[in-house]
Amino acid sequence: MEERRTIINKTVKTGVGFGSVLAIVISYTNWHSIGWAIFHGLLSWVYVIYFAIRY
Repeated sequence: MEERRTIINKTVKTGVGFGSVLAIVISYTNWHSIGWAIFHGLLSWVYVIYFAIRY
């Protein structure tokens, strides 16, 4: 059971990091603004999903 918990924790940490980086790259590519990129990076997957639906 402990091994399963470790795998889930690692997966969640990696997923959150990847979502933030993806949001930052998409945001900076579109808006050319570090401020917006940081803000969208904090929103993470929410911004990625919004961008996918919107554009």
